[in-house]
Amino acid sequence: MTPRRSDNRIYIVGAGITGITLAREIRSKGIFGKVVAFLDDDPQKIGSRIHSVPVLGPIEEVVELLKTTPADEAIIAIPGATRERLKRIFRLLVQAGFVRIRFVPRISQILDGEAHLIQARQINPEDLLSRDPIQVNLKHSLAYLRGKRVLVTGAGGSIGAELCRQLLSGGAERLYLFGHGENSIYEIDRELRLLQEEGVGERATIVPILGELQDRDFMLYIVKRTRADVVFHTAAHKHVPMLEANPVEAVKNNVFGTRNILEAARGAEVERFVLVSTDKAVDPGSVYGASKLIAEELVLRQEAPGKVFLVVRFGNVLGSRGSILPLFRSQILKGGPVTLTDARSRRFFMTIPEAASLVLQAGGVGETRDLYLLDMGEPVSIKDMAEQMVRFYGYEPHREIQFVYTGLRPGEKLQESLWSSGDRAEATEYPKILKLDRHYALNGQLEGVIDRLQPICFFDPGNPEVYRDRTRLRQTLKEIVPTLRVPEDEPPH
Repeated sequence: MTPRRSDNRIYIVGAGITGITLAREIRSKGIFGKVVAFLDDDPQKIGSRIHSVPVLGPIEEVVELLKTTPADEAIIAIPGATRERLKRIFRLLVQAGFVRIRFVPRISQILDGEAHLIQARQINPEDLLSRDPIQVNLKHSLAYLRGKRVLVTGAGGSIGAELCRQLLSGGAERLYLFGHGENSIYEIDRELRLLQEEGVGERATIVPILGELQDRDFMLYIVKRTRADVVFHTAAHKHVPMLEANPVEAVKNNVFGTRNILEAARGAEVERFVLVSTDKAVDPGSVYGASKLIAEELVLRQEAPGKVFLVVRFGNVLGSRGSILPLFRSQILKGGPVTLTDARSRRFFMTIPEAASLVLQAGGVGETRDLYLLDMGEPVSIKDMAEQMVRFYGYEPHREIQFVYTGLRPGEKLQESLWSSGDRAEATEYPKILKLDRHYALNGQLEGVIDRLQPICFFDPGNPEVYRDRTRLRQTLKEIVPTLRVPEDEPPH
């Protein structure tokens, strides 16, 4: 007979403020089960009781004893735990046979012990793979957004959605969720409202908006209509091989879509505009990278007295949609093989919450027409990361789960960089935020090239022969992006 959820026996790992807060919430709701014990390593807490719940420890010794006792659920309530400590606790709980293991992530929106049960989630491999992220005090860094109207483009994407979650702590008056995907906007809208219902963050009016960046008239209308004070522009087509196969659409969305919202922001007198960019924009070999480099330049050329237009550039984020980790996960769970492009391939990685926190901070402290970099640390071997993921799921890499090397795909590099060789990154007073002193300016031909890209992306009855011509598009881009790869055998249409 399956036990009722109310019979669930819950162990909370960590008897600090976060653990106590969760235990209080579980008891008050009365439907998730009963907290039977706290587990902790602090000798001053071990043997005590907190609201009648015993504190047992040390964790390793107690978990060893629990192997003989049927266990239901464990919640790791130590948001400040290092990756190594989290790995150790997770392994102990798995060995003890816990049916369900959740944890409260080390994310910036959990401040001053204000954790909520709704924020606890299952541990994913990416939670154990990355370096320890920097903790940003959101209440301080988001002060510039208090009482403001904030519009996030691409709000249903990985970075856009996390920006919205953290913006709940910023005291914004209104939060506009802009995107073209009905399902993704519905999901983040529903999630944010549920978080608010459970007491996460501050009250803000949430407004979902469906629309296309490529629709210039709508962008001019909607930004003015919302009276947005601040815009975070995260929306972009971003899957490198997919955009190599669809290069016109990459430029149409990433270049002209950015130009549209910039024009709208200027017309509506938006106070701050922040473009989220990518390391693929550095010496780009792909159309995606070229399109983001042009988008950066469009933002950095804005001149609006009293207004701030800036760019924040960073590398890969762990677990984002379209990233390599979800692919590895699906390959491992079906028994392999795991596909890698090259054993030497390396990438920068950062967690989504950390990247979002730093983007929000940079958006408030950054100066107009400046480009900021997020310090991603050292690049990580993709092969090493895949092997760690295989072990996370309980298999032995290369023996139980095989690896297959496929070669680099069109537009890909062995290793990315956050700036070009002639640029210089300078430290700022804010940890993990660098300012780029750059020399690259697209050969001074940006306006003329965009004029010639226009009829390729949008049908012009006066120039119909160039419409959707991929070859012409790449050749035009290469005039200002000399590193761009132009396939010799690609048909124009």
